[in-house]
Amino acid sequence: MPQISPTEFYALPLRVHTFLADVPLHDVWAVDLPTRRDGVTLSEFLRRANQDGSDAANSRINRFPPVARALFRLRFFLGRIFQLEVEPKDALAASFGRRLTAEDSTRSLVVPGTAEGLFRVVYRFENEQLLEVQNRTVHAAALSALAQTADSYRFYFAVYVRRRTWITPVYMGLIDPFRKWIIYPALLKTIRATWDQNI
Repeated sequence: MPQISPTEFYALPLRVHTFLADVPLHDVWAVDLPTRRDGVTLSEFLRRANQDGSDAANSRINRFPPVARALFRLRFFLGRIFQLEVEPKDALAASFGRRLTAEDSTRSLVVPGTAEGLFRVVYRFENEQLLEVQNRTVHAAALSALAQTADSYRFYFAVYVRRRTWITPVYMGLIDPFRKWIIYPALLKTIRATWDQNI
């Protein structure tokens, strides 16, 4: 479940490459998923994963290893104390959702702006989803994509970070070791487990 080269990611035919062309790609990860049948889409996978009606973000976090869950609890605790999750006053004007074309909006399977945990859906296409979060530390986007290869499916997870204030690079520098060594490996293992249970 490696962090992969951006070169592979940029070779994929994804809308995000032009949609967020001016927003730095922070990193991109991938996990290979077994082929049990052809034609599985990201939207189907997400729908099946959330068919019990539970909150998707909380459900995934609850499946994380204890260390990862503890880090999330600490982050949310500090977020409440310092009000880190508060959306800026200019959140609507700065939202990536304002970049959507009429075609993007029509193509999206979820209404743009729909809340999903701490994130908002910018768009969800058949095999590509872009989520956005704005708070006091960052303006970031998380891209999920699913591609079928010769012998498996490959799930991609990419993070884009736009500098909000001077605190953004400091904050990202502080959390990057935890993201790279604990959080994202746990996230991708959870995605693999969810795939195994639902596809």
